[in-house]
Amino acid sequence: MSTLDLSVSGMSCASCVGRVERALQAVPGVTQASVNLATERAQVMVQEGIPAYDLLKAVQKAGYEATIVGDEQNGADELSARQAAEQARLKRDVLIAVALALPVFILEMGSHLLPAFHHFIEQTIGRQANWNVQFVLTSLALFFPGRRFFTIGIPALLRRAPDMNALVAMGAGAAYAFSVVATFFSGLLPAGTVNVYYEAAAVIVALILLGRYLEARAKGRTSEAIQRLVSLQAKTARVSRDGLIVEVPIEQVAVGDLLELRPGERIPVDGEVVEGGSFVDESMISGEPLPVEKGVGSALTGGTVNQNGALMLRATQVGGNTVLAQIIRMVEQAQASKLPIQALVDRITMWFVPAVMAAAALTFIVWLIFGPSPALTFALVNAVAVLIIACPCAMGLATPTSIMVGTGRAAQMGVLFRKGEALQTLKEVRVVAVDKTGTLTKGRPELTDLILADGFQRAGVLAAVAAVEAKSEHPIARAIVQAAQAEGLALDPLDVFESVTGYGVRAQVAGRPVQVGADRYMQKLGLDVNLFAKEADRLADEGKTPLYAAIDGRLAAMIAVSDPIKESTEAAIRALHDLGLKVAMITGDNRRTGEAIARKLGIDEVIAEVLPEGKVQAVKRLKQEHGLLAYVGDGINDAPALAEADVGMAIGTGTDIAIEAADIVLMSGDMGGIPNAIALSKTTIANIRQNLFWAFAYNTALIPVAAGMLYPLNGTLLSPVFAAGAMALSSVFVLGNALRLRGFRPPAQRGAQAMAKVMAANPQRQE
Repeated sequence: MSTLDLSVSGMSCASCVGRVERALQAVPGVTQASVNLATERAQVMVQEGIPAYDLLKAVQKAGYEATIVGDEQNGADELSARQAAEQARLKRDVLIAVALALPVFILEMGSHLLPAFHHFIEQTIGRQANWNVQFVLTSLALFFPGRRFFTIGIPALLRRAPDMNALVAMGAGAAYAFSVVATFFSGLLPAGTVNVYYEAAAVIVALILLGRYLEARAKGRTSEAIQRLVSLQAKTARVSRDGLIVEVPIEQVAVGDLLELRPGERIPVDGEVVEGGSFVDESMISGEPLPVEKGVGSALTGGTVNQNGALMLRATQVGGNTVLAQIIRMVEQAQASKLPIQALVDRITMWFVPAVMAAAALTFIVWLIFGPSPALTFALVNAVAVLIIACPCAMGLATPTSIMVGTGRAAQMGVLFRKGEALQTLKEVRVVAVDKTGTLTKGRPELTDLILADGFQRAGVLAAVAAVEAKSEHPIARAIVQAAQAEGLALDPLDVFESVTGYGVRAQVAGRPVQVGADRYMQKLGLDVNLFAKEADRLADEGKTPLYAAIDGRLAAMIAVSDPIKESTEAAIRALHDLGLKVAMITGDNRRTGEAIARKLGIDEVIAEVLPEGKVQAVKRLKQEHGLLAYVGDGINDAPALAEADVGMAIGTGTDIAIEAADIVLMSGDMGGIPNAIALSKTTIANIRQNLFWAFAYNTALIPVAAGMLYPLNGTLLSPVFAAGAMALSSVFVLGNALRLRGFRPPAQRGAQAMAKVMAANPQRQE
């Protein structure tokens, strides 16, 4: 199987989406097709070997145009160019339609509203001339700016696949045709029904075009996240070729090329520093505002910005394999996907347009039979109002626009939804299970405690112990050596080195005997470790195992090396509790260490000393006890648990296997993204429900009003002109509501801002 992306043009409403999907799914070899109205894209799962031409032909046969989407850069550029061109066309058509419809509206409605104006028209140009002028202006409005409704809508009607354009064409066309008969063949109409409705036809076209123009502008803003990501890709790079630095298009950079990077420039591809040092702004990847220091051997990510130093880097990933290209691909896939809630929308909209046409036909018949005189006029006006008010454009935009803006905002915060379904599932999560190493903690041991005996100095003891441990490859030994190097300590050479099996190591450092090992080694040497008993108990409570060092035959220090908790972890767990979620830790580490970390962080449940398959069993048990579960991990051993969880969340600094098994990737590498993702999920789904309520309830509630059900009660009728305005307003409201998600603030940020306001309002509390 392979996934193919198509760019589809000509879709205007939810029924178009369903029609394109059904056409694609009917192609032999296609197993799945998902069409997005907001992005104008179709994602097709198809068997290898099926010609793309078959898919394009199926879309064309359904009445739409499709092209194959190439890489992310070209796809985004093509969509942006198409949207800009459509906006320009709509703006031109709106201006022409308004210029033509306004005189018609004034001539007709002015006569109804102002008796003096009616008499003026009758006495100057006369009724027939007035109608002739309206005929010319309305004809121009319908057959030039309004032509699109007829050229698309009528063929759709003939294919028995009516869409929004068909509804507008029928509504405006019926009003226009009746008016033409009344103007030039009035004898064909029953007495008392000779009226014209040119203003309804002309103003309907103008208002719906205006609504579409506002809709197109808003749709352009919903795809800003992708456009912003694509704009981060460099267009050229300076590459070393035959000893010279030459500037080449980014497409010509190959893996292994050496690239020169100046201060302030955007890094063109993923690479590794081979010369120089600098600080790099990686906020677009991690969401972290502080620049990261880079030196020889450091990894660089394409799209990030070099700050103040010159660098030479070797390209390690180019083109579609770079991190930025993968991020763009993930966001596009999430935006193109359909949430479970969309299935209900699709089922309803499949029947919605035919149901509206049936309702309009029923309205016409009921008014024609039971309506007051002139019954034909009332029947026509109300049927046209029903056709116009119920156009389902808002329904087609309700879900995809919120998904687009929500996933785009998430990407800006360093949260990538690999699967759009996770956006809805995450909202229902009741328990968050986390791996310890690399998720709660930094994933690498560090020297956390160095407690000295009387008469010893930190620098001397640390340098001596590090000199001994430099001979070992053990992670604990490396942590001690790195601590000494970080403090700028010089390590003396060893004269003698010996490993004492089961106890520790001993060596001669600059002629001084140094022993490092467990408490039993010190006891074997005749040294009393009770000197550090109180501190040893504290370390044990924290889940740390102490080491001891003896220098010159005296107990010199107690040392603890552990995997430190990330700075953001405690605040993230507190934010999860604030969201009403339980937090469980699943770790292969010993229970004492796990429980010590759980006490410190306020974790609700600890499952310790489990193997990878044990993690899967733990996830299953937690799901049974608490409900939907999100699992957060970073290692290869987390991949089975990530796949078993309802929502798998991988730390972006983790392994590729873990990331591939996950539904969501936290690019920042810390747990702060978890409450942000959950809060955004809740906000986005709430936004979708608001949109669906407005699109369905608003349109459905107004159909009876448009049909004239209030007329027997209080004489109220909904003019087709107001119906067109209301329908356009429906789509614009849905898009505007979705765009509010761009202002979503993470829970942690809201808390910090709230605290700042409290402090500003109460200066006396700042102490």
